[in-house]
Amino acid sequence: MSDQTMAGRTVLVTGASDGIGAETARVLAARGATVHVTGRSADKLRPVAEAVGTEPLVADFSRLDDVRRLAAQVGERVERLDVLMNNAGGTFAPSRRTHDGHEPNFQVNHLAPFLLTHLLHPRLAAAGSSLVVNTSSIGNLAGKVVLDDLDHERRRASELRAYGTGKLMNILFTRGASQRWAADGIVSVAVHPGPVGSSFGRDSWFVGLVYRSPLRRLATISVPDGAAPLVALAERGPDPQLDGAYFSRFDPHGRENKQARDQSVIDGLWERSAALVGLA
Repeated sequence: MSDQTMAGRTVLVTGASDGIGAETARVLAARGATVHVTGRSADKLRPVAEAVGTEPLVADFSRLDDVRRLAAQVGERVERLDVLMNNAGGTFAPSRRTHDGHEPNFQVNHLAPFLLTHLLHPRLAAAGSSLVVNTSSIGNLAGKVVLDDLDHERRRASELRAYGTGKLMNILFTRGASQRWAADGIVSVAVHPGPVGSSFGRDSWFVGLVYRSPLRRLATISVPDGAAPLVALAERGPDPQLDGAYFSRFDPHGRENKQARDQSVIDGLWERSAALVGLA
């Protein structure tokens, strides 16, 4: 059996500077895919891009203009996109604000990939059948979406709650996309890759506390193990049976927040996000 399981397919991996994003990009390239990579650190992204045989696409998701520029650059490079790996994300102190004035967990984990996916919709549709993979987390269980306060301006936000809300939004976006884009041949899934012992959240007080506590035993899987569910989904491709699913690693029935299937929240988040990024 050939190991070129991704031959002929074009993939974009965000958050590919290191960790599971970099590993996913390398594995998919080794399996025959044409892989494009983006991340916010030019120095860290450059060797990953060299390893997969492409030029790096540097973009900071805390700046929506970077996302718009990235989408334009991808559009110039590819006529179609078979797989979009929305893997960029992190956990941030909610008291900070992004360049665009948003709470950072909301913008980096949700608003930026929401915008990028919309801007790349023509390339995804051009593939005939394509797959969007949104990296979420079991942290979604700690989230709570308040549609009239998406930026946590009127309520106190802990880092765990703000991060979990961003990861819940990844699932809500997945469900919204599956409902709206199935006719375009676009299949959307969300996935919790597992507790990966990588540099994720290295600047976060909360994550640092977890990694210094007995809870660190939960963060024991390797980066290759964490990337494995993403690679498996990419290899499986746009299977309509998976559309709208939330995976906990390889299980398509991951534990999810009760809001994850609330249609009013799915629709409300979509509408408000579109307005915030100028798509409405």
